[in-house]
Amino acid sequence: QVQLVESGGGLVQAGGSLRLSCVGSGRTFSTYVMGWLRQAPGKEREFVAAIPWSGGSIFYADSVKGRFTISRDNEKVYLQMNSLKPEDTAVYYCAADPIYDRRRWGTGDGLDYRGKGTLVTVSS
Repeated sequence: QVQLVESGGGLVQAGGSLRLSCVGSGRTFSTYVMGWLRQAPGKEREFVAAIPWSGGSIFYADSVKGRFTISRDNEKVYLQMNSLKPEDTAVYYCAADPIYDRRRWGTGDGLDYRGKGTLVTVSS
């Protein structure tokens, strides 16, 4: 069974930091684009960041540029989140797809794989 499993979510005060992790299993993800999406309460799921398997451009949503850093190590992908804001509160999902298609990664619909999510809560 192919799975992406996230960890590292929790409660943090505004201005604080968290590091999310995601590990894939059941197949090799080493040649996949891996990334993160999030869904805040009452809002649609949105793109956060994506990183290709080797070199190439790394993509960030404008809302997280300069604060979040995505990195990966073969089958694992990480999201270092600094200077967190209350509006970053959301369920964060790990995702993987063979390519970076801006439209598909925009909401996560149609991506090959997506985890069940980990909750990040930022208090003011």
